[in-house]
Amino acid sequence: MPRRTATMLASTLMLIALLCAGVLIPVPYAEMSPGPTVNTLGDHGGEPVLQISGRKTYATSGHLNMTTVRVTSADYRMNLVEAVYGWLAHDNKVVPHDTLYPDGKTEEQSTQENAEEFSQSQESAKVAALKELDIPVTSWVIVSTVVKGSPAEGRLHAGDVIKAVDGTAVKEPGDVAKLVTRHKPGEKVVFRIVPAKEQAVAEKANKAAARTQDVTITTATSDDTGEKRAIVGISAGTDHTFPFTIDIKLADVGGPSAGLMFALGIYDKLTPGSLTGGKFVAGTGTIDDAGEVGPIGGIEMKTVGARSQGAQYFLTPAENCAAAAKDTPSGLRLVKVNTIDDALEALADIRGGDTADLPKCTK
Repeated sequence: MPRRTATMLASTLMLIALLCAGVLIPVPYAEMSPGPTVNTLGDHGGEPVLQISGRKTYATSGHLNMTTVRVTSADYRMNLVEAVYGWLAHDNKVVPHDTLYPDGKTEEQSTQENAEEFSQSQESAKVAALKELDIPVTSWVIVSTVVKGSPAEGRLHAGDVIKAVDGTAVKEPGDVAKLVTRHKPGEKVVFRIVPAKEQAVAEKANKAAARTQDVTITTATSDDTGEKRAIVGISAGTDHTFPFTIDIKLADVGGPSAGLMFALGIYDKLTPGSLTGGKFVAGTGTIDDAGEVGPIGGIEMKTVGARSQGAQYFLTPAENCAAAAKDTPSGLRLVKVNTIDDALEALADIRGGDTADLPKCTK
């Protein structure tokens, strides 16, 4: 065989081998890409996204779109060819697998966590919107989760209302940990609670639960790093009673990043006129009960997805501004927000056409 032919054959075989290796060898990466956007003022799956009953609502116009990111599943194993293609693709982002699924988190665990965060974001969006409208919301501290195998297992349950710890009234979720850690491991702590079932009955009757009970738990030692402290094995959260019904109908979405846009959609439906003035506004951001807007992941994917659907303005959490400004899609204007008040002020300028001084995102 001539040397030239042998060289070409060897090179071809090596290329084939490399391609096969690239396809067959998995790499520890995952991919993010722009997901769908949903107008919180409109319909999705044949029904309104925001459904409010028991309170007068008003017609809306324009768009207040929440945005999403698609990610590869936890058990998907990307190969080298796919990773290289993702790195080269403008609208996709390849990240280490552990960034999306830390500590070996399974698909089921990730889905459950995202569902819980999504549910909490809806509650906070309702609270933030109603507080902005000076509509009273009743709130209380509850047992959010109970750690399996902890001293609290079987003694406290998710949804139990925590009225006091060792006789000291509890007003915020953070109060619970502070009061428990006053003890040394092995000491007893007394929780005054309203059991979850009794609270549910009272809520249905639109009454305050009358009966409380005391639950005594022996504290254990924390097993995390750092200084050892007393724990009982629960996390505390907040629950609310609203003066009318607000339902958010949106399936197959998870995580907390739609909070801001839900809050704005609720506010729009409960007030005369249009927040957007008919403009196409999209955005993202977590929101807490006080209306503070927090950062989210995948901002670059969300701006691309929003612009592809026609968005003109994008409400951007201040902490995401620098990343979003690095590669803003043409025709999309980023608007920096720290709070729901910032967002409402920006929307007032947008619908009035006074957009010269909108807060900007800079690199």
